[in-house]
Amino acid sequence: MNSLEKIKSLSIWSKEIEIKPLEGGITNLNYLVNHGSDKLVVRLGSDIPEHLVYRSNEIIVSKAAYEIGVSPKLIHSEQGVLVLEFIESTTLDPKGVQQNLKRIIPIIKKIHHEIPNTLSGQPAIFWVFYVIKYYANFLKKNKSNHIGILENLLDKSAKLEKLSSPREIVFGHNDFLAANFLDDGSKIWVVDWEYGGFNDPLFDIGGLASNNDFNQDQEKETLEMYYEKPLNDDVFQRYNAMKTASLLRETMWSMVSELTSKIDFDYREYTEENLNKFDQAYGSL
Repeated sequence: MNSLEKIKSLSIWSKEIEIKPLEGGITNLNYLVNHGSDKLVVRLGSDIPEHLVYRSNEIIVSKAAYEIGVSPKLIHSEQGVLVLEFIESTTLDPKGVQQNLKRIIPIIKKIHHEIPNTLSGQPAIFWVFYVIKYYANFLKKNKSNHIGILENLLDKSAKLEKLSSPREIVFGHNDFLAANFLDDGSKIWVVDWEYGGFNDPLFDIGGLASNNDFNQDQEKETLEMYYEKPLNDDVFQRYNAMKTASLLRETMWSMVSELTSKIDFDYREYTEENLNKFDQAYGSL
């Protein structure tokens, strides 16, 4: 069954539907569905064990995120399918994220501290230094072209783990790409919860910065907004280590996707881009 047939077969439709693909996904396929006067987003994607993505976790986190008012409502779910409320909005790009930090940081803090209050079910833990080891093992077993550099990357990851401690634990989104922020003109929404899990807040802040091309002044501004006080050298060192780890995780995510993904996206180029960012960040520690 192809994607359109899968969407048409869902039991929730009571009227004729019109289906349009939404661009931008590099893990899942997303579609806008007009159902009478209602607009919904249908997200197609099964579990992705090689990325530790399990839809049961995405569902409970999506529901909790809606309960605290930061994410669209989950309307329906079944095997390989999520149906969500459609928000009339603009999808942010990196520049848009940079320009909206004063609106975004309070939302990130709300996610970090309030999602556990409404979460139901077994929560996930997204521990970046385990994910890096997991990816390295997967790449070795599947004879990746990148095997020759893995031991060096693992050594660097071990150093980053030490440099980034001690740490606080909150509930993280863990994938703050610009495309996961929607601006409806009065409110910014956050979408895509497949990596949601308990983590160090500096991972989310570091990922926000590295995914959206922050300069050092913007990084400092972001940290001071988040902690609501001037930045000290200890926090900045731990932040830089965690930001660098987030770049390594994104690099290895792409290395794995080179082997496994069926989506039309240039993962090799994405790997190269992120590996260069990682090397620069690691070299500047």
